[in-house]
Amino acid sequence: MPGPMHFDEQAGEYERARPPYPDALWARVRELGALRPGRRAVDLGAGTGQATGPLLAAGMDMVAVEPGPRLAARLRERYPAARVQPVAAEDAELDDAVFDLAVAATSLHWMDLDVVLPKVRRALTPDGWFLVWRNVFGDPDAAVTPFRERVDAIVARRGGASRRALEDTGTTAERLVAGGLFTLASADTFRWSLDLDEEVVRRLFRTFSDWTPAEADEAAAAVRELGGVVTERYTSWLIALR
Repeated sequence: MPGPMHFDEQAGEYERARPPYPDALWARVRELGALRPGRRAVDLGAGTGQATGPLLAAGMDMVAVEPGPRLAARLRERYPAARVQPVAAEDAELDDAVFDLAVAATSLHWMDLDVVLPKVRRALTPDGWFLVWRNVFGDPDAAVTPFRERVDAIVARRGGASRRALEDTGTTAERLVAGGLFTLASADTFRWSLDLDEEVVRRLFRTFSDWTPAEADEAAAAVRELGGVVTERYTSWLIALR
């Protein structure tokens, strides 16, 4: 799998193609009491601001950490109120005990947890939250559609390591609490769907770090052959740590 700089090379496509996080996830974040106007938050691996933007809109005082120079530049353009650090999460300069909220949104799997978890723990206030979430493209519990069969065939032909460990809520939660720095407050899963046409699938799948452009084109061709629009069922999960 390529490194996270894969996304920086496709900053424009990433911004246009990646869907937002579902409303139900943000409703749960509000329910937890983690969104408080005027409080300080840090978004680790911020990309083009899929989490930074809503956090700013909620009135949070934001630091966005993004190592990709193109992505960081786009963050500054879109969200000038955020203070952008163009570095990896491991190298972020975070003062001790000043953040009420730290977020890693579909980014944790790129991080060295032995470095990042102690850094986040030091940066949080005593009652601070560390929220980890991600979109999982393809709901493993949903009925398999003809399009998903075509996608699975592409992945099976490729071989290699499975992404399931990266996408599994329980495995991720265990890793996050294993060192005793955090306790698990809750873990939630949200199911949602999107209707995607051929071009949207091509752009979206090209942003996946383990897909080649040729494979993304093949997935897009499958959409065309299946009638031009497919419904993709996804999940998002949210792990809340104290």
